[in-house]
Amino acid sequence: MRIVLEVVFWLSCGLIVWTQAGYALALVLLARVLGAPRSAPATVTGTDRAPSPELPRLSLIVAAHDEEGVIATRVANALALDYPRDRLELIVACDGCADATGARAREAGADLVLELPRGGKIRAQDAAVERAGGEIVAFSDANSFWEADAARALAAAFADPRVGYACGQVRFVRGAGESNQEGVYWRYELGIRALESRLSSITAGNGAIYATRRDAYVVVDPIMGHDLSLPFNMVKRGRRAVYVPGARASEKMVPSLGGEFARKRRMMSHTWPIVMRGGMLSPRGYPPGYALMILSHRLLRYATPGLHLLALAANVALVLTKAEPLYTVTLVLQLALLLAASLAGIVPLRPLLIARYYVMTTASLAAGLWDWLRHGTEAAWEAAEGTR
Repeated sequence: MRIVLEVVFWLSCGLIVWTQAGYALALVLLARVLGAPRSAPATVTGTDRAPSPELPRLSLIVAAHDEEGVIATRVANALALDYPRDRLELIVACDGCADATGARAREAGADLVLELPRGGKIRAQDAAVERAGGEIVAFSDANSFWEADAARALAAAFADPRVGYACGQVRFVRGAGESNQEGVYWRYELGIRALESRLSSITAGNGAIYATRRDAYVVVDPIMGHDLSLPFNMVKRGRRAVYVPGARASEKMVPSLGGEFARKRRMMSHTWPIVMRGGMLSPRGYPPGYALMILSHRLLRYATPGLHLLALAANVALVLTKAEPLYTVTLVLQLALLLAASLAGIVPLRPLLIARYYVMTTASLAAGLWDWLRHGTEAAWEAAEGTR
């Protein structure tokens, strides 16, 4: 029995360490050994810019639900992009808006405004793609703002005929005194994404700035977000999904850790259907290296709450059986993480806040699974707290 407990404990700990740190280190070492070229240009500036007539026609789609407060600014930002106006189409897809979102988008200069019944973000995007005239369809949120050269950088990725999907870099803007530590995690995540893109394809994107070829667009279940479902589906279809750090956008960060927990919980209720029945689990169509990436960076990460519970339960059992003193030390370390997370609400020091962020986001993985299993997932969405 003790041997079984030790195997469970060390295997759980090993998988946690692998998915949280070892995988990233392995990508760094592999990239250095292989000397893999970058998969897409980071920037497109100066003499590297293609003449305007050679740029692909790009349809930029903004799905919006009751965004009258920000939509005019978003439209103005899109129309100010350094992209030939005759090759840029701006579509605002209003998902069951009960306010003046559509009217304000038209007044601000959107080329096409679709007034749609409430069906969720994905169905609004599907409807916009059907009406889009661009060779490339790009997507953005109503509260995302692109840098002037972002569209050029994103479009440049499709000069490679193998590329079917490209996502840019979103930066989260945190206000003074806000407790959310998402920025720390996000910088780490973007580093991993850059390495995945250099070596193969990325395993996930983001909703603030991404694009696909019009003829490669994949229609998915309305509860399954594009961030996770499009990259691996592109790979299964023989295309590449790449990261373009030179295509930059920004969004307001959820200000509080509690708000971030709610946001991630909602996101995970959309993620688990993709994992369990959306095709991610099936290795069919994955090259071997990409299958390992999906296992390491997606499946094991989503399994982290269970792995932590197994490690803690096995550790407690080993201490009760009076195993080696080492297991007392490992139990103290696990409990110290939980204590640090608890103290962050009283003493808002950076290390304690990071510990709390890790515990809360790990818990959100399990909470999202519980929500999906208990009552399913709605296709419709609401704006996250404090992001407008």
